[in-house]
Amino acid sequence: MKLGVCYYPEHWPRSEWAEHASSMVEMGIKVVRIGEFAWSRLEPADGELSFQWLQDSIDCLGNAGLEVVLGTPTATPPKWLVDKTPDILAVDQWGQQRRFGSRRHYCFSSPGYRQECKRIVTLLAKQFGRHPSVVAWQTDNEYGCHDTIFSYSEAARLAFSQWCSRQYADIDQLNQRWGNVFWSMEYNDFADIELPVSTVTEANPAHTLAFWRFSSDQVASFNKLQTDILRELSPGRALVHNYMGNFTDFDHYKVAKDLDVATWDNYPLGFLDRDGNCDEDLQRWYRTGHPDSSAMHHDLYRGAGRGRWWVMEQQPGPVNWAAHNPSPLPGMVRLWGWEAFAHGAEVVSYFRWQQAPFAQEQLHSGLRLPDGRNDTAAGEVATLSKEIARLGANTSGQRIDDQSIDDPAATGQPPVAAVLSETKVAIMFDYVGNAMQDIANFSGATSTAYAHFAEVYSACRRCGVNIDIVPADAPLQQYALVLLPNMVVVNEQVLASLRNCAGHIILFPGSGSRSADFATPENLAPGLLKQLIDVTVTRSETLPAFAKPSATTDEHQYHVRGWRERIDSPIEPSGYFDDSWDDDSWGFHYRQKNIHYLNATLQPQDLDAFVRHRMVEAGVTVREAQQGLRYRESGQMVFAFNYGPDQAEVGKQDFLIGNSTLNPGELAIWHKP
Repeated sequence: MKLGVCYYPEHWPRSEWAEHASSMVEMGIKVVRIGEFAWSRLEPADGELSFQWLQDSIDCLGNAGLEVVLGTPTATPPKWLVDKTPDILAVDQWGQQRRFGSRRHYCFSSPGYRQECKRIVTLLAKQFGRHPSVVAWQTDNEYGCHDTIFSYSEAARLAFSQWCSRQYADIDQLNQRWGNVFWSMEYNDFADIELPVSTVTEANPAHTLAFWRFSSDQVASFNKLQTDILRELSPGRALVHNYMGNFTDFDHYKVAKDLDVATWDNYPLGFLDRDGNCDEDLQRWYRTGHPDSSAMHHDLYRGAGRGRWWVMEQQPGPVNWAAHNPSPLPGMVRLWGWEAFAHGAEVVSYFRWQQAPFAQEQLHSGLRLPDGRNDTAAGEVATLSKEIARLGANTSGQRIDDQSIDDPAATGQPPVAAVLSETKVAIMFDYVGNAMQDIANFSGATSTAYAHFAEVYSACRRCGVNIDIVPADAPLQQYALVLLPNMVVVNEQVLASLRNCAGHIILFPGSGSRSADFATPENLAPGLLKQLIDVTVTRSETLPAFAKPSATTDEHQYHVRGWRERIDSPIEPSGYFDDSWDDDSWGFHYRQKNIHYLNATLQPQDLDAFVRHRMVEAGVTVREAQQGLRYRESGQMVFAFNYGPDQAEVGKQDFLIGNSTLNPGELAIWHKP
């Protein structure tokens, strides 16, 4: 459990560096990320290298006892490089080149830019790869930020054509698997394939999905280009990338295969305002963030990192990029830090050390004001640091040793298996399935498929249980309950994993309903999953907001929210919808042994009830829900976090931090009974 900060020595006079470093140590900071936007200072002109300032800043931080995460600067190619190789610039969906003047102005498919990235990363790794204070490398910065995964440049078109030729035996197979006979969309050669953009109406969904997969693979190969260099020239250092929140434009699991640690950038208030939350949620959580948003991403990236993960950027105060940027409720910066550690974070790092007095992020707060005085969050970070030291033990009850973060055995965290063994509920998340649901609007109920996934997560978390978010190839034997909100494509490996799970399994609408090329299975949905539950989807519909048909079962009255499927099955459903026009047209919820098929998206309160009933059936211990109160167990400790808006009670406990009454923004930690 280490605290970190993002620092930009190139923004401040050299004479202030030593004071900055000593103040970081005094505040309890142990890890510092630097360098990820500094290409123009590292190479002011083509081939004119200027590394001494970076050497001096790393030495300064290291001499103060700080560990350094060094970023590769490839998110910000300098002006001279753009002028030298203009085809590195991406092209947007309207055909406009995305020009120099901010950041992330490059196309993942540009061969010239890949060569330049290989060159600068190699030079940096040779210079700093064995520096004793450099304990980790961050590749690039926030892949995809500002809608930069999908480029419609000529380089992308050529690379996509080549990608397609590797995926399919010949052009006839591509035409057949994409269904290009529809609307005369057939190609005669791979070189003829265009990008799915600017079509008169929607593009072929198979074409759109293929371009999504291609674009995702481009990110993974771009990342691997850097990690291959860093592993060779900087051995023993952790390799990380900082993912974003509420972002699914590429497959994070694939990128993570070439990394040691998954990190992400957590801005709870910015996400709440930016990502389509309803007015009621905005009003309730605008100073705390949604009580399940940070936790969901912690669990998602813990799964992507195979148990190792950090928060690389944590919001310390108002940001500058959302529609509205309020100050956090007092106590929330401390609470967000403890919540990350409760989910197993090795490092929580704040963005940024000192608020910038110039350029685009002047209104983005830091731990210190532009004039060097401490801002509000500095006190909460110092308090958190003292509490970590005072607690004196990590979530497994063992002492924390202040050792290097690049040694997995020295992080002070319990082994991954120990963390997972106490978790009985898993949600399988598939990035390809999420993309397919968005392309076809399978959710039908919420703004995005990811929003529906978040609702499923919230329904589980409001039961007070630990949750693992796992990829499609994860083993499932240990879980009592597994939920599959977006497994549109089910292959034999997934089917075998589900067969081997003795726990309850909830299949959501759309499960197994398409092939890998977006075609309907010959035996109809849910395809291969029919081997687990004898149901056939014969019709699906999306309903307007005013239409909320209900189905009454022995346990609850459930109401539809948008998407519903008609099922043909010999299995007696749990109930029937009240707008059915014959006795068996619209049954609701089919169960065969431990397999549940939920054939409708539900109103949030009804989804809560459905999930809670399945947990009880599965033998999972649940807690009574309180509006803003959330729990997390880790090792021998229990954490409770009150997001408000009301006071919450947790009962009499053996408290290590906090007490039985929690005001909004407060937390408590106690030993398990």
